[in-house]
Amino acid sequence: MTPQRRAAAAAPSRDDPVVAGLSEAIGGPFGRRAAQPRRWWGPVRVALLVAVVVLALGLLADQPCRSTGWADRADRSMWTSLCYSDVAFLYRERGFADGLLAYRDSLLEYPVLTGAVMQVTAVVAGGLYDAFGGGDLAPAFAESVIFFDLTAGLMALCALAVVVATARTVPRRPWDGLLVAASPLLLLSAYVNWDLLAVLAMSLAILAWTRDRPVLAGVLIGLGTATKLYPALLLGVLVLVALRSPDRRAALRDTALAVVAAVVAWCAVNLPVAWWAPEGWREFFTFNAERAADFGSTWFAIGLLKPGLLPESVDDLAVVSAAVLLVLIAALALTAPAPPRVTQLAFLAVAAFLLVNKVWSPQYSLWLLPLAVLARPRVRDLVVWQLAEGVYVLLLWRFLATLYDPSAPLLTNDQYALAILLRIAGLLWLVVMVVRDIRRPEDDPVRPFLTPVDATAPRHRRREATP
Repeated sequence: MTPQRRAAAAAPSRDDPVVAGLSEAIGGPFGRRAAQPRRWWGPVRVALLVAVVVLALGLLADQPCRSTGWADRADRSMWTSLCYSDVAFLYRERGFADGLLAYRDSLLEYPVLTGAVMQVTAVVAGGLYDAFGGGDLAPAFAESVIFFDLTAGLMALCALAVVVATARTVPRRPWDGLLVAASPLLLLSAYVNWDLLAVLAMSLAILAWTRDRPVLAGVLIGLGTATKLYPALLLGVLVLVALRSPDRRAALRDTALAVVAAVVAWCAVNLPVAWWAPEGWREFFTFNAERAADFGSTWFAIGLLKPGLLPESVDDLAVVSAAVLLVLIAALALTAPAPPRVTQLAFLAVAAFLLVNKVWSPQYSLWLLPLAVLARPRVRDLVVWQLAEGVYVLLLWRFLATLYDPSAPLLTNDQYALAILLRIAGLLWLVVMVVRDIRRPEDDPVRPFLTPVDATAPRHRRREATP
């Protein structure tokens, strides 16, 4: 049998309707018969350069707060300047500034791998302060600024690696990395917390899976789950993909390898801490089980718009809603005309998790960014979603400024609830587009650039059909 011819690499000006329209100003879309030029500035390097600019602008935007060491949450200028970050505050509030050990000496509501990164960074920050001093700020604030700088540098490196992983996941769509690099979500949220650690682990796990490395993918999923909980959702996605695979037995075997590797990796970093500091290790689970509906969540919006409608604890509602949504995703995967891609289902699973979670912090949307780009790389749909996210973040900071200084309100409860609903609507737009692509695979913008499933091809090339 003659192998099918490989599809040409995607050219954004020809592949994306919005980019094609914009390209008319510079001569029109890239020709179908035009030779791809071999230049040092290829798609990945261009995306990395754009990401560096975006991340630098984000760091520059944090300077008003950095100059004061993020001194006080009640300082309204911190919120109106859009430079809030958890990083410096947690350095002082979780005992790092006092030399305490996370989990053992002080409680920390983060999974152990994130806690380990925080602890190591705190030690380095303290050493740098001892060696070089901290300028005019008081010691605790000066150290927290150094801690922030180190954390920001690490998060920037994670973001750059995510860009590369996204560009490499579908080899004939290298320009998709630019959609991550140019995202306003990086500008607004990259340095708010440590979420890019988990985003990187998830992105690398998907890349490893598409390269027929199920054990490595599983290890990365396990480590990602040790930084944030949501990467564990990818294991269920892999099961669904395996059930729709032409070679179901081999696919299920690879999925089992990934699951075992994920469990082993998660246990390898969790069990020592659970033995060394059992109460501190349990804090992440206790904190999340006991917290009420919090900022950004669907439940918080309902509570603001209809006080008293929801019970004090929304745990049961969140669990039942999550179960219903995950069952619907499974039904969609098993009944779709063609096997859905891993990233399509992963995007839907994480989106469902966020829609029913008890808290939806602004930086959580970074979880979706590479998944959204790989699931639906269309500028229009990504702009709709991220525009809603951007408006929400701007209004969230005004709402928090009002909470800390209610004497001069900047946003009412109802207005903030409507901002949450706008955010939900933006995400649902993208969800509908991805579901439509699954139900109508001929409209999927990624599928034409995948290697055809060919029984004569090596397995690692066949796997490429489901990134």
